[in-house]
Amino acid sequence: MKLKLIILALFFVNLFSAQKFFWPKAALSDSAILDKSISSIASRISENYKKPKRLDSLERSFKFDILAGNYKKSIATIQQYREAFADKNSASTKFINYELYAMAKDIEKNEKIDFSKALDKAFDIKYATLPSKYSFRIADVFVENIGKKRDNFKKALGSLKSDSINAQSAIGLGLSYLDYKTSSGIQHRINQLLAQKEKEKYIVETFDFKTKKGGTVAVTVTRDKNNKQPLPAILTNNIYAGSYDGALGKRAVAYDYVGVVVNTRGKRTSPDEIEPFEHEAEDLYDVIDWISKQNWNNGKVGMIGGSYLGFSQWAATKKMHPALKTVIPQVAVGIGIDYPMTNNVFMSYMLQWISYVTTNNLTDEEGFRNYKKWDSVNTAWYKSGKSFRNLDVFEGKKNKIFQRWLDHPAYDKFWKSMVPYKKEFAKINIPVLTTTGFYDADQLGALYYFKEYYKYNKNPNHYMIIGPYDHGGAQSYATNVLRGYTVDQAARINISDLAFSWFDYVMKNGKKPELLKDKVNVQIMDTNEWKHFPSLDASHNSTLKLYLAKGSETAQLLLKEKPASNDFIKQVIDFKDRDTKDVYYKYGKKDSLNVTNMVIYQTPVLDKDIIINGAFGAKLKAEINKKDMDVIISLIQIQPDNEAFYLSNYLGRASYTKNREKRHLLKPGKVETVSIDNPTFVGKKIAKGSRLIVLLGINKTPEYQINYGSGKDVSDETIADAAEPLEIKWFTDSYIELPILQ
Repeated sequence: MKLKLIILALFFVNLFSAQKFFWPKAALSDSAILDKSISSIASRISENYKKPKRLDSLERSFKFDILAGNYKKSIATIQQYREAFADKNSASTKFINYELYAMAKDIEKNEKIDFSKALDKAFDIKYATLPSKYSFRIADVFVENIGKKRDNFKKALGSLKSDSINAQSAIGLGLSYLDYKTSSGIQHRINQLLAQKEKEKYIVETFDFKTKKGGTVAVTVTRDKNNKQPLPAILTNNIYAGSYDGALGKRAVAYDYVGVVVNTRGKRTSPDEIEPFEHEAEDLYDVIDWISKQNWNNGKVGMIGGSYLGFSQWAATKKMHPALKTVIPQVAVGIGIDYPMTNNVFMSYMLQWISYVTTNNLTDEEGFRNYKKWDSVNTAWYKSGKSFRNLDVFEGKKNKIFQRWLDHPAYDKFWKSMVPYKKEFAKINIPVLTTTGFYDADQLGALYYFKEYYKYNKNPNHYMIIGPYDHGGAQSYATNVLRGYTVDQAARINISDLAFSWFDYVMKNGKKPELLKDKVNVQIMDTNEWKHFPSLDASHNSTLKLYLAKGSETAQLLLKEKPASNDFIKQVIDFKDRDTKDVYYKYGKKDSLNVTNMVIYQTPVLDKDIIINGAFGAKLKAEINKKDMDVIISLIQIQPDNEAFYLSNYLGRASYTKNREKRHLLKPGKVETVSIDNPTFVGKKIAKGSRLIVLLGINKTPEYQINYGSGKDVSDETIADAAEPLEIKWFTDSYIELPILQ
């Protein structure tokens, strides 16, 4: 039955794609005819989205209903989208620009008034219903590049040649037309109306602050206009200068705090050079000291923020100020740990990010999101075989920040100077709340700080939340669906609510958040439960050791018993070959995994449920003909319905597995033990009838530097250093060890 429905759906998709619509040539020069023609076509297209359920279908449904003039229906569908995407309050500003446009058009139509007056009325109605604790980022929605949207629409319009238009072109034209109409029709006025409302609610002060070391940072203070009492301040250190700064301040006010946002040196109005990560440890002490002496502050300061903003809080704890009472580092960048290198392997993305934050005093949003450009830069470098140090040349110019970072491939003094190191964690005498996710790109950084804190602090007061969240979700709110997985209801929390409950607990003598029943709090997928543990080590109480045994030509085996005789699987990687096509492993009748440069290992079908909770470990016995290699491991569940689900992964340089601070090259021709101990943490119930797959291999992609194994600094190696192909013998006494919760 399921197959018949899929075939039927594909039939209707193909039938729709084959449709053609009449397109009058006069529409190219007459705006009234253009609008009428697009509306007519949109009415027919919207018929294909009568009962939308998927997010992409819901989005297209409301957009084509707006174009067709079905304004009330479109507004209802926008709300339906929010409820399908996440908690409706958390997602209250999702597509609010289209909602306001549709509301204004509906008022214009029914009340027979000018669109400008209708827009003002729509704004007043909507603004009055917005939940202040969740709508603080509303201004971020109205920063679209109207000129670019106009150009996109004109490009779509200019491509039409005949008197008919096919469905695919009609959809593209309609969407680009609506984007342009919405942004050009309401953005300027909405920003004016927002400014008026906010002037009534907030006192906002922005100025440059000079630190004792001579640096200049921009400071924005946001206060409730009606509050006259000193309050605790919530400080955020933000390199991403822009409208986001205002949102952060307003969020603090919504929870009854003073919001203080600092833009790092060189950002906003600071005349300094932009040097990411390098000055926070010294600058933030001075800022906190200044805050504590203001008449609107009661002597208490807390910090919050995600990613770079999370890193900043750890930087602030390197030199503790007595007014700093708590920090909530969310998805915190582990500088030198998971960014700009992961387990000592530099990533190509670092150049894109550096350009994003150093091109100007704000952020280069358009340049950063030019993914086609960055993909071409990385691919061109990869195809050239030149050293990783030359990646910036392919972008157009040498980048001194990029080059400076490459000078530090080990976790050396350069990285250590930015955040607490070893015994410095013992001096952190305040409560800490870390939030991260199984699919957070900076999970390794968040866990690094957590582990080091517990290792060196005799009185650890550090809590952690981890669950089915990505980099964005673990610093804002959970979505209902993540990477195709329907998130357990228990996990669908608002991280901001949790964070400010923590602030109330620490700085206002409030109640400790109920979710924090112990130091480590994990939402294990497919159980709909939170589990609570006193430490990371206690988050599992058993292990499942699986040996990497020999199998067939297509797939090797994962066995509980150590093979009776020691053998090996041979893998060959030719680094000189840059035209290798991707290789896929077919694990079902129609389903496959990309296994390029990987060896596939799999278990038999599991005869009972197991719960994996934690980060796997591995002992790899390997012999290679070179001095180094960058190892990749992916852990995957093939579910009973034959769907693949990525659980955890690892990427790291073999020569740094013993010590991230000092390189130990491998000896060619000698069997070495490579210990893997820093993969990502995951918690999931693995249902009976599943199989587990381990992909073990070598990094050879444009996304990371290429380790040719010569023993030289990898950033300086070129394809000439590849010499003969890398030959690896993966011995069958190697194993992976899974953390199991019984």
